[in-house]
Amino acid sequence: MIYKRGCDKKGQGSSCSKCGKRRSCGVYWYKFMWQGCMVRESTKQGNDKVARQMEAAHRTSLAKGEVGIRERKVISLADFIKRDFLTFCESKFGKAKPKTLFYYQYGAKKLQESDFASLNLADITDQHSGHYAAKHSDLSPSTVNCGLRTLRRALSLAHQWGKLDRMPRITLAKGERQRERIVTNEEFTAYIAKALQPWRDVATCIFHVGICPGELYRLCWEHLLFLDGEDWAPGKPLGLIQIAEGKNQGPAPFAAHDAADRGSVSSSQGPLGRCRPTVGRLGISIRLGIRTL
Repeated sequence: MIYKRGCDKKGQGSSCSKCGKRRSCGVYWYKFMWQGCMVRESTKQGNDKVARQMEAAHRTSLAKGEVGIRERKVISLADFIKRDFLTFCESKFGKAKPKTLFYYQYGAKKLQESDFASLNLADITDQHSGHYAAKHSDLSPSTVNCGLRTLRRALSLAHQWGKLDRMPRITLAKGERQRERIVTNEEFTAYIAKALQPWRDVATCIFHVGICPGELYRLCWEHLLFLDGEDWAPGKPLGLIQIAEGKNQGPAPFAAHDAADRGSVSSSQGPLGRCRPTVGRLGISIRLGIRTL
């Protein structure tokens, strides 16, 4: 309950001797019982609605403390990076991946110098990442994204460790130059000539057929189905590879490029046995190693 204190009744007609009216001056107090104890505090407010809101907030804070809920401690981005994030990176990547450690250390340094380094983790949004990218527009997109990826990783760890309720979305800068490229046939020919078995057959299958390593490693001989050689014609599939597990589950046809390719045999004998030429999904003539069934 709330009540008002400060007015007296010493005036005429039990009015206040200070303001001349009844309960016009003074401030509101609230009191309630909590676990057998009386809680009584002043709101220092003259508005009864505000006083009731303050009483409700006090009750809520007591209830949170009773059930073990605590208000999250305010942690700035700079403090979290210095105390938690860099320590985690050093222990995880120090010996195993030193270049990854250097990458995160550089990104952490740029974040500690940013305008939002002093903000609470919960207050950081994608808007701050946009401002960061705009401020460092003179740098390359890869350098800008180094800081943004470090920020994304730090916030993800804070969320994982219970220091953050929600993981914000961090948008990377556009225009970053990717290192991925397609290996040419000449490069692959030079590479496969020096490859040893069984990797030679594995690499050949991955490069030409387009099968994923995880899908290839799980294959057994019962997953291969070959057609009768007498029924084969140029452009006709040699058979099917049944992908047992992976994102491309199902039958994958393989075919010869021409009649001459179909009759050629590799001189290398690896764990896959005698080699038979096939063509992958890109239509390139290859020699896929198989064992005689």
